[in-house]
Amino acid sequence: MRKAKSEFWQNIVHSANQKAGEHVPFFTLAPMEAVTDTVFRRVVEHAAGPDMYYTEFVNARSIAHPKAKFSVQGRLAVAKGEKMPIAQIWGNRPEDFLSAITELKTDGYQAIDINMGCPDGTVIKNAGGSDLIRHPHDAEAIIQAAKQVGLPISVKTRLGFNELETYKRWLPFLLKQDVQVLTVHLRTRKEQSKVPAHFELIDEILAMRDEISPNTLIQFNGDIKDRQAGLQLAQEHPGIDGIMIGRGIFESPWAFEVNPCEHTLEESLELLNLQLDLHDEVTALYGPRHFQKLKRFFKIYVRSFSYASDLRMALMDTKSTADARTVLAEFNEQWSAHELQKA
Repeated sequence: MRKAKSEFWQNIVHSANQKAGEHVPFFTLAPMEAVTDTVFRRVVEHAAGPDMYYTEFVNARSIAHPKAKFSVQGRLAVAKGEKMPIAQIWGNRPEDFLSAITELKTDGYQAIDINMGCPDGTVIKNAGGSDLIRHPHDAEAIIQAAKQVGLPISVKTRLGFNELETYKRWLPFLLKQDVQVLTVHLRTRKEQSKVPAHFELIDEILAMRDEISPNTLIQFNGDIKDRQAGLQLAQEHPGIDGIMIGRGIFESPWAFEVNPCEHTLEESLELLNLQLDLHDEVTALYGPRHFQKLKRFFKIYVRSFSYASDLRMALMDTKSTADARTVLAEFNEQWSAHELQKA
């Protein structure tokens, strides 16, 4: 088994093996904009948590800025008792990373992930995310600045910006930077999620790692919907250290379940009610949150049962968590009566 470069990551590897009772890859939930905040992380943990979480991606410049830092408090919020996530940050100025990570360390963060793969147009216009694939000198300067604070530094990236063949020089370049973990989303920025992930390149990428930086942990992301799919991929490609699941969590909040089983409608709606409660809790602490953004989660819990589409439509018409609870209460009453009639 590969030994990680830091105690932080070695503990994650060890925890993954303890959980499953065997040598398996560690599993993480991908950092996703307006998704992986303290609210949803806690919902996933209640269902079946991964070995580690990441925050939403946060602009490095904003974190330590005397005025802008208040605008990112919600993105970096960690609830009492919650597993401390890895902070994922983006930008293109080394000095911003140095000041941001210094601030994050003070706030209790224990590891940092640098976003070098985001395909969002606004991020690219600001020379961050996947734009760094086109500017390796900037990428190197950022990584070196980030390391100065003393926290473990990892990088999440894509295979290339426009051209797939870019991975042949870009990934070796990153491996030479001596990062703790390299997470590879197996598509280019141009491909986004419009084509299947390039699983056919996994063995070649692992061989690059083994030759250039043997103790760098490699984690793969893209088209891996749940833990079972991740385990299958790792079995087919020995040498994978980690599996990152992104959109798969929208198919099932139990995507990380070690022993998968069927879940009831009651269990699904319990998670939805938990998310509504946590949404209100975080709103009270950090100010108003966009209720409209919460609606993207309804499809996770309301699916695959009779009248699911009717309930989803009713929930989509709500304007507050109170409205949503009223709809759920009315549905529960009608559903109970329906089940009673069947009996």
